[in-house]
Amino acid sequence: MFGRGTRLFAGAVIVACGALVGHGAVGSALFGKSVSAGAVKKVVANRVMTWNLCNPCEESNVDRAAEIAEYAPQVIAVQEACAPDVKKIRDYLESLFGLVYHVEYGSVLQNWGRCGGAPWNPGGYGQALLSAAPMTDRVSVEYPDGGSEDRGYMAVTTRVGGKAVRVFNTHLAQRRQEEVRAEQVGVLAKEIARHDRAIVLGDFNAVPDAPELSPIWALAMDTDPQCRPSSMGVCEPTTDWQSKFDYVFLRGITSLTHRVHPSRYSDHKPLQADLDPA
Repeated sequence: MFGRGTRLFAGAVIVACGALVGHGAVGSALFGKSVSAGAVKKVVANRVMTWNLCNPCEESNVDRAAEIAEYAPQVIAVQEACAPDVKKIRDYLESLFGLVYHVEYGSVLQNWGRCGGAPWNPGGYGQALLSAAPMTDRVSVEYPDGGSEDRGYMAVTTRVGGKAVRVFNTHLAQRRQEEVRAEQVGVLAKEIARHDRAIVLGDFNAVPDAPELSPIWALAMDTDPQCRPSSMGVCEPTTDWQSKFDYVFLRGITSLTHRVHPSRYSDHKPLQADLDPA
């Protein structure tokens, strides 16, 4: 029915599309759900979000970008992030949705198994921050003891709601490593305390009343007014196993609203906070 040249051309188009959007994204972007270019035109200037991307998980970076674009935060903190994936997410946010972000990385590992790349030049793995405003004074710190896997935090100065603020992004040691997390929190809290205005985002791998989080609670409050270490209220879960592990801690800044969003693309749910920087 079709000549050999036509078949070869069709095959080349499919391969090219696969290279463009990455593993699993051809089905999502071309043959499955529709990703609407230009669905969001500008970011919400006072909105921040934290999201553990899940790794290793074979999720499409197009789908991840679409998830972020739906909420269009000014600042996005991601954990378990591969530097090549974050770059693709940033590129899709711009090309598909018109959202332009700056990116800073806080990689603590060069991991071929998680992030691919050449064996002698594997992709960086750890945290990353995307901000609609430029970021300055970046630091990336690996905790002295990461526990079962190297962990760390990163920090930048950027603008949220038109105001300059220090923004942190961290991922603490895995569950059942309370003593390790306590040491990590000590390192992080010392740095947070240097700033009168700070937003601390990340996956802390601990529930709100975990003793190791006490130094953070002494410095900042969670975006959820009902969620406190000794609160009688209910802290909304941020994981598939119905625990709150993800936080937007605020120091010198007031939260207006917050929301936990369901997600098909990770075992963690994106946590969004709209802030009153003044």
